[in-house]
Amino acid sequence: MQPSLSILIVAWNSREELNRTIPALLPELGDGDELVIVDNDSSDGTTEALLELAPKARILQMGRNAGFAAACNAGAAVAMGGLLVILNPDAAPLPGFGEAIRRPWLEGRDWAAWQALVAEEGGTRINSVGNPVHFTGIVWAGGHGRPLAEAPPAGEVIALSGACLAIPLATWRQLGGFPEHFFLYHEDVDLSLRLRLRGDTLGIEPAAVVAHDYEFGASTQKWRWLERNRLAFLVRVYPAPLLVLLAPMLLATELALFVVSSRRGWGGQKLTADREALRWLPRLLRERRQIQRTRAVSSAEFASWLTPDLDSPYIAAAARSGPARLLLRGYWRAVRLLLGRGHSMVP
Repeated sequence: MQPSLSILIVAWNSREELNRTIPALLPELGDGDELVIVDNDSSDGTTEALLELAPKARILQMGRNAGFAAACNAGAAVAMGGLLVILNPDAAPLPGFGEAIRRPWLEGRDWAAWQALVAEEGGTRINSVGNPVHFTGIVWAGGHGRPLAEAPPAGEVIALSGACLAIPLATWRQLGGFPEHFFLYHEDVDLSLRLRLRGDTLGIEPAAVVAHDYEFGASTQKWRWLERNRLAFLVRVYPAPLLVLLAPMLLATELALFVVSSRRGWGGQKLTADREALRWLPRLLRERRQIQRTRAVSSAEFASWLTPDLDSPYIAAAARSGPARLLLRGYWRAVRLLLGRGHSMVP
């Protein structure tokens, strides 16, 4: 049976982006599908534009900028389709998206959630074909910058890109959605690894393509959210034996990031991120207990999904150098041996 789609878009001053995305999206929707748009208190006429672009869409007004995670949860709470598809306002579907994004469900691939192939540069190059997760919790867009023709076939991925993420609505609600206190960033990897912690599988359907208007440029505020949420994710999701073995390297990573952030002008945001993560610690530990009760995999298997290599051009060159790579790989090899190697999907 073909699932109905609930396409969920969170908008914040997104009028220009939605003027491109909505006309590309609407032809991909069929009978029984719905479009839910949550507006985080835009001031650029987003709502007025939506009333013209998609008069049948359900528009929720948050009344404030509640953040991406909270807005997604609010939109999903009123969704009625069998398959929830979270779509960035600047991720315009290419023709065939509506059929292709349902394909993993229709073919019974037994994936708990999956993503589209996220492209950039007008749909000519890869933005993300699944996101690698470093053992320190650093995450980046997999395959970024490669020609679209080099995209992999349908298959498993380690973590999903939130630019276009599909998940059965029942699974989303069972999992509790995104952590709202994250506000923005890292909520997709947190969701992905919580699913994997339960023994679920994640995938990519490359026939479903969205053209993402992607630009990495990070404001200092963005670095605060990225770092705070990375630390929160580690506390919430990583199995205890893995955290214990990683503790020395995580401390070394913090020291290295203090140096890098100071040199690059976001040292204050790094300090703020760490203070906020420490202030959250009692809450994070409560959430951790609840999340870890769902764990159905060993620490060794969980570790097998992580990588020791920092392979993103957006990461400092020193961290990607030959000596750093040897150090990280050696440390990770020791951790894996102490845990027991488990089944490995990555080197």
